[in-house]
Amino acid sequence: AIDACESSNGGCSSKAECRRTTPGNRACVCRAGYTGDGIVCIEINPCLVNNGGCHRNAECTQTGPNQAVCNCLKGYSGDGKTCTYISLCSQNNGGCSEFAICNDTELTERTCTCKPNYIGDGLQCRGNIFQELLRNSNTSRFYFHLEALSIRDISGPGPFTLFVPHTDILNSDPRVKDWTAKGVMAQVLRYHMVGCANLLYEDLTAITNITSLHGDLIHISYSQNSLVLNNKAEIILSDAVGTNGVIHIINQILVP
Repeated sequence: AIDACESSNGGCSSKAECRRTTPGNRACVCRAGYTGDGIVCIEINPCLVNNGGCHRNAECTQTGPNQAVCNCLKGYSGDGKTCTYISLCSQNNGGCSEFAICNDTELTERTCTCKPNYIGDGLQCRGNIFQELLRNSNTSRFYFHLEALSIRDISGPGPFTLFVPHTDILNSDPRVKDWTAKGVMAQVLRYHMVGCANLLYEDLTAITNITSLHGDLIHISYSQNSLVLNNKAEIILSDAVGTNGVIHIINQILVP
């Protein structure tokens, strides 16, 4: 009897099995993972039907005949069969400031908006200068002196400009104890505050005198790229802007 499958796989596709039926005849059957009439067999792509059984937020990638893998899309986590949305805002406030509101806008994106009574870009938000003094170790000593004497001038609407002696200076200057004992520390502190003005470093370069909340003048001179107050206290850090004013840090205590 003639074996119809003997040569060239009986004319079937190389991806098919040639099966002898009656003498001289054969049937061509596509192998697993392939589809067709046996003469022509095409790889089955499972991704074409129902996303290959992957989650709707997953990508189906064919890896072989009727074989595929599922991978969650960017912004989702899971095994590909189930994928859950990753909220950026759910972790560490989305990288926004602690004083900001984080909003998930779309996949892998979020916005940061400073809360009411704070200003900034959302990644950094600042409150009024009274609050800001406490948040910065360079200026926190000044804050504690104000608190101890119940000086609350700068928690008002402002605007104010502050010249704050660095924490290290306030801690090490022996005169501070004297002034506190004599009851004049409040006057010294108010001499470092200017009311009704939001003066940035650049503004100060064009001014020679300003009046402090204490009432006495502060003399300003600008030379060789440095701003000096009363010919001895230099501004070493500047333009920390809050909602009601600006803070400059100086390296000496101003004495009225």
